[in-house]
Amino acid sequence: MQVMRGWATRYAPWVGLVSILGTAQDALAGDYEGSPQVAEFVGEMTRDYGFAGEQLMGVFREAERKQSILDAISKPAERVKQWSEYRPMFITDARIARGVDFWRQHEAVLARAEQEYGVPAQVIVSIIGVETFFGRNTGNFRVVDALSTLGFDYPPRAEFFRKELREFLLLAREEQVDPLTLKGSYAGAMGLPQFMPSSFRAYAVDFDGDGHINIWNNPDDAIGSVGSYFKRHGWVAGEPVVSRADVRGNQVDEGLTTGIEPTKTVGELRALGWSSHDALRDDMPVTAFRLEGDKGPEYWMGLTNFYAITRYNRSVMYAMAVHQLSEQLVQARGVK
Repeated sequence: MQVMRGWATRYAPWVGLVSILGTAQDALAGDYEGSPQVAEFVGEMTRDYGFAGEQLMGVFREAERKQSILDAISKPAERVKQWSEYRPMFITDARIARGVDFWRQHEAVLARAEQEYGVPAQVIVSIIGVETFFGRNTGNFRVVDALSTLGFDYPPRAEFFRKELREFLLLAREEQVDPLTLKGSYAGAMGLPQFMPSSFRAYAVDFDGDGHINIWNNPDDAIGSVGSYFKRHGWVAGEPVVSRADVRGNQVDEGLTTGIEPTKTVGELRALGWSSHDALRDDMPVTAFRLEGDKGPEYWMGLTNFYAITRYNRSVMYAMAVHQLSEQLVQARGVK
């Protein structure tokens, strides 16, 4: 990430940004030049956040509408319906081996993050592994292109992506970086942990203390930011993530959670035929779910820390992949 350092540039507004952008490329994209939507957005940013309109228009003169982004978000997702298909996508020998290497390489930073935020090192490593294969797949779209395309040319979620575009421009100003240099996914997720701009501004941290937050190519900041995110979303240090359950009777399916939020307690599930493998309090709220594994149905109770993982990605299978990869990392590393 290109950073303008020094006290003067750190605390100055985007002085000179227009001239920087004007000489960055000989040819201007022009996809959003003259757009009424962009003009309205720039007016809001000028009025509400103190941006200079001509500077923002300099950014949007360079921004490009990407049809590939619209195609990616509009086409039906290739949904993997079964856990038996989903799990092998993330729990692989290569990802485990790379995760062990990443853990060893950043052991001291991970230990500090665990101490500060209460989130186990293996969970932080697992998140980065599932999200980007430890930095291998962080996305090749310019974030400004992704968020402009979706904010101005994808009506179903335009409001959401314009909000993220606003947050992105704010973080670029705060971190004093050229917004045209930052890359991410087609949806605007950024860096090793794939934070959306709003998550960056809310939860990302300068974990190495250099005065800048860089989750793109600074593993220290990425590690600390993941720990910060989970702590802010309710992670409880020392608590388990899930508990396997046995089931019996004809009321079992009545216990299954609709959605993600825990709606029944352990005691209520027990009355419906669920029996946890672990000692859990009857008043403990859990997310009850069934996965179709290689050997048939698996029944699980997701605890508070499981719900915290789903706040990162609202998917039961995603949370289980993160959890089980973290377990595999511990086993492969040979530590407890």
